[in-house]
Amino acid sequence: MSKDQINTLPIHKWEGPIHLIHDDDDLPKAIARLKREKVLGFDTETKPVFRKGISHSPCIIQLAGEKEVTLFQLKRLKNLKPIAEILSNRDILKVGVGLVNDIDQLQPVLSFVPGGFVDLGEVARNANIQSRGLRSMAARFFGFRISKRAQCSNWENKQLKKFQIQYAATDAWVSREIYQIMSRQGLIG
Repeated sequence: MSKDQINTLPIHKWEGPIHLIHDDDDLPKAIARLKREKVLGFDTETKPVFRKGISHSPCIIQLAGEKEVTLFQLKRLKNLKPIAEILSNRDILKVGVGLVNDIDQLQPVLSFVPGGFVDLGEVARNANIQSRGLRSMAARFFGFRISKRAQCSNWENKQLKKFQIQYAATDAWVSREIYQIMSRQGLIG
């Protein structure tokens, strides 16, 4: 699908519960919920860079389970070890697009040995699917588009805006949904 064709599709977003974790006291419950999942949609958000030679580390990790999405504000948490344990756990699949970049950018903030990651863009490439980005795969598999409006917003803000929270949750949710449909179509071995 062309960009123009995708732009004519209706926008869909995650409508379920979203847990925004920015206090260490909330970590145990969030991690316990995530450990019950078999597949988690995964993404990160980083403050955008508008000048060459400057980079930022990820501010948000998004993990979408079957019925809820959890967002971790990394810069507001002191104990990141429980999150690292989820990201290292080979028994819980973490699925998304462009994972090598996300994992590399996370390492200075949250050292972990990646386990159970499935890059949907790579699955699409191996299946000779031309659509390899999250937005284009959502259009291809579901006939809807996801908004990218919040992509270049400031993810370092202490108080995230509602549209940022919705955007972050939607990206993780769509990743999980794409994984599920790819699995049903036999694209994932």
